[in-house]
Amino acid sequence: MKTKQDIAVFLLRIALATGFLSAVASRLGFWGSKSSGWKNFVQYTTDTNSFLPSSWAPGIAVGSTVAELSIGILLLIGYKVGKTSLCASALTFLFAIAMSISFGFKEPLDYSVFVFSAGAFLLSTFPQHTWTIEQI
Repeated sequence: MKTKQDIAVFLLRIALATGFLSAVASRLGFWGSKSSGWKNFVQYTTDTNSFLPSSWAPGIAVGSTVAELSIGILLLIGYKVGKTSLCASALTFLFAIAMSISFGFKEPLDYSVFVFSAGAFLLSTFPQHTWTIEQI
């Protein structure tokens, strides 16, 4: 029988996975008219990383999309959850720092980026995870 903690950890993992995958789906146009689109995402990447040369934005956009897609899939299927969620925490923390530098501290707070990062870090601290591909 699964405990409340097992269920909470599972729900946190799925919530984080869907958050990453939804963001990728939006920039790739899978949400239809609700999608942000690739062009808008690259512009947002430029704005968010205003302290870097704008010529870096397309590379950062591709790199972050690959990272988010990989993290989302790995969390969804439950593979290497501890390491994957630690990577998720680091990625979102870097995103929150970039947002803070470029837009001010309020922006990442409004979009709960620090909460997302902390949730991913919390997930990485659990010694075992239920309902994962590794259990099969």
